[in-house]
Formats: sequence, structure tokens, C-alpha cells
Amino acid sequence: MTDRLSAAVAFTAIPKISRDQWEASGMFSRWMIASRAAVLVMTFSSAALAGALALLDGTFQLLPWLLCTLGLLLAHATNNQLNDYTDSVRGIDSGNYFRTQYGAHVLEDGLLTKGQLQGYVAATGTAALGIGLLLLWYVGPQLLLPLLTGAFFLLFYTYPLKQLGLGEPAVLLVWGPLMTGGSYLATTGTWSWPVALVGTVYALAPTAVIFGKHIDKLNFDAQKGVRTLPVRLGADASLKLVAVMTLMLYAAILGITATGMLPWTTLLVLAALPDAVRLIRATREPRPVSCPEDYPASAWPLWYVAFAFVHARSFGLLFLCGLLLAWPARAAGLLDT
Repeated sequence: MTDRLSAAVAFTAIPKISRDQWEASGMFSRWMIASRAAVLVMTFSSAALAGALALLDGTFQLLPWLLCTLGLLLAHATNNQLNDYTDSVRGIDSGNYFRTQYGAHVLEDGLLTKGQLQGYVAATGTAALGIGLLLLWYVGPQLLLPLLTGAFFLLFYTYPLKQLGLGEPAVLLVWGPLMTGGSYLATTGTWSWPVALVGTVYALAPTAVIFGKHIDKLNFDAQKGVRTLPVRLGADASLKLVAVMTLMLYAAILGITATGMLPWTTLLVLAALPDAVRLIRATREPRPVSCPEDYPASAWPLWYVAFAFVHARSFGLLFLCGLLLAWPARAAGLLDT
């Protein structure tokens, strides 16, 4: 890694960086690091799925989709910044906590002051809110409920929802009907329950990611009094739930495609099965005590979440590609019009 951290690196990883590297990096790279931008791909997938479904319906409008996607990415970034700020102020992230071991924590590593991170939160959150209000004006009052619901989860996910064991169900709701259904509503001006259902199916993948993360740091959270759902359920039950969610994901895709609600090209997601198998296999084995020799040292101590994230990323992108392939397939007469 060079002294100057590129935005591309910040977009594809959550790197540990030195003070000198931070100072040498540009403002956009710093923002990406503070926002943990590498995980924003899951939010993009939710919005992109809604756009692809609107394209298939013939109701796609480019401008509102672009605005909605950008607004969601900024909202997710705001939540990540607020998460680090809240957990640091509450003392959760101090004392070599799990969060500080796998990537830069701008407060705990002394890269930003509390006031500076507050500025990041304010600027990113204001931009997201501005886009939301613009969409509300453009689309109409039917977008108000999704906007208010999204704002609620953004502000209260870290505390108290995560503390109450409701963080994981919140991820399922946000990445499913709220993001995908809401993005479709913003793009077309119409709410669609089938689209919300498809979004909820996809959201099983990001939900497995947050489960994996909270299982990885279960002991740390228990010591700090953070009562996530894996802390409440225990590691064994939580790992079984991750495996079940992953299997449900493919069963649901096969079932929905069989009904004709999704084009058969959606079955491209089956190419993500090797990643799913690796994830399920990981849930059936004990977590290593130290970093295995064949495992990237830069990713340690992330373990279950790493397998879940790789799967969620590949599944989401393949899902999107499968939907996009429906157009040439339809033009070639391989799909019903």
C-alpha cells in the first residue's frame, strides 16, 4: 500500500492505515474510509434490482432512479459514520475492541476528532436528506412513509435497535422492502408488492452478513453488554440460522422464477452457489483461534462475515446481471413479451 490511499482501495476494502497515509490521502478517500464504503455495494444492489425490475416493466425513469440510488448510498454511509461515532462515544469501540482490529476506525485511531466526524455525519446526512426531499417533491407524497421509515432506521439502528437484538431484523426490512420496494416506488411512482417480495428475498444475503459480523464479535459484544441477536441466541443457533437463510435464498429464487414473476435468466444467481457452499461450510466449523495461513491477514479477525459478504456481493451482482440479460433474451425470442 502506498503512502497515499486511493479511493479504489477504500471502495474495495476496509483498510488499516497509518496517520501518514491518512494525511496523504485526498478528501474523497478519507470520506470513503470513514464511511466504510466497501460495504455500500449491498445497498447499490438493492437499488439496482429495483431499477432492473422497472426496466423490465417498461416503467423505468432514469433521473429519479439515479437520485434514489445516490441518496441510499449516502444514507448508508451516514449510518456507518454514525455507528462508529455512537459506539466510540459510548465506550463500546475502545480497548482493542473487535471493530478496531479489522479496519480503520477514524475516532479510535485518532484520524478524526469527534467534532470532525460530526461534520462528516452532518454533511453526508444532509446530502442524503436533500436528495430525499427532492425525490419527495418529484415523485409525490407516497414516498413520505419510506423516507421517514428509512430515517428512523438510520438514526436508531446502532442504539437502541442493535442493543435490543433488533438490528438483524432491521437489516432484513431495510435492504428488502424498504430499499428495493422504495427504490421502485421512487423510480416509477408506484408501489409494487411483488418487487418488495423480491427485495426481501435478496435481503436475506445482507442479513446473513450482519449475522456473520455479530457472530464474529459475539464474545466482545457480550463483554461490552451489547445484546445483539447472536448474543441472545448463542453462536450455534445463529450459525444455523445463517445457513438456513442462505438455503432459503436459493429456494425462494427458484420458486419465484418458477411462477414466472422473474425471468428464467435470473437463475444466473446459481453461479454464486460455490460462495454459498463455502459460507455454509464455514458455519459448520469452529472459528479459527488465529489467522489461518491460507487466509488473507488483512481480513482477520473477520471470519464468518467475510464468507457472508463475498457471497452477498456475488449473489447481488449476479442477480442484477440475470435481470439485465432478460432484454437480449426477450429480443431473441427466448422470453415471452
